[in-house]
Amino acid sequence: MTVAHTARPDEGFVHEALLYAGDDGFVSGTLPFVREGLERGEPVLVVVQREKIDRLRASLDGEAERLLFADMAEVGTNPAHIIPLWADFVGDRGHGRPVRGIGEPIWPERGAAELVECQRHESLLNLAFAEAPAWRLLCPYDVSALPRSVIDEARRSHPHVVAGGVRNESSSFRGLEEIGAPFADPLPPAPPSARELRFDGASLAALRGFVYERADEAGLGTAQGHDLALAVNELATNSVRHGGGDGVVRAWEEDGTFVCEVEDRGRIGDPLVGRKRPAADQKGGRGLWIANQLCDLVQVRSFAEGTLARLHLRRSG
Repeated sequence: MTVAHTARPDEGFVHEALLYAGDDGFVSGTLPFVREGLERGEPVLVVVQREKIDRLRASLDGEAERLLFADMAEVGTNPAHIIPLWADFVGDRGHGRPVRGIGEPIWPERGAAELVECQRHESLLNLAFAEAPAWRLLCPYDVSALPRSVIDEARRSHPHVVAGGVRNESSSFRGLEEIGAPFADPLPPAPPSARELRFDGASLAALRGFVYERADEAGLGTAQGHDLALAVNELATNSVRHGGGDGVVRAWEEDGTFVCEVEDRGRIGDPLVGRKRPAADQKGGRGLWIANQLCDLVQVRSFAEGTLARLHLRRSG
């Protein structure tokens, strides 16, 4: 047992869940972490919702200008955007010295599909930064607002847990081997009302037209329809090249969101696919990255019999 926020310099990437209750608990739980970083001269990035940024700023006695802030409701709407954000911060600000961050991707208003992908994101952070230079990330969880099942999952996705001012190792942490096993949980099946089109290399133009027409029927704007058609085309092209030569696309509406999925017979083994920024000279392998830049949420599941990528896009305006 150790005092909260104290870590050994040789720990590498330190990933902690902070269990707090309410707005006051958020401030009292994060403030020591921030102040310790400032005292050590470490760059600090806080990525939480705007209201919490304002509360933390007000508690920093004029020191807030020494921190970097970003609104998680904007930059982390799609959870796949968060690992690249942290990677950029560590790379740009580290320069051989430790950095630290606070990131809260999970809040009660997250939809069911978003929550699943946020929880996967929290686990994948351990894999993404397993070989990174030493830096620390504190992930707050409001125990007064989130279900017990979410808190239990936080204990499984974080090697360390801070609660009541005390930092402990998590006995529930699932470990990198289990985290690295990709896409273990299937998605709910598409509804019977879903429209479906089978495609191959000769029918990609028809596929793009199908997606755009379904998006238009669902009330998506012209730009959104083009974005979705481009994202689906990228995935379908991967299906033709690497997923057995053909596949099926399905489209439907769900809780005010337009959903489009691509299924093929390929297999994806990289659990971080679509969450790592491609290198400038990288050839291929950009399909899921592009889809994540164009869509509000991307869910990927891959099993021995094939791969499913499900894209979500909310109506704008």
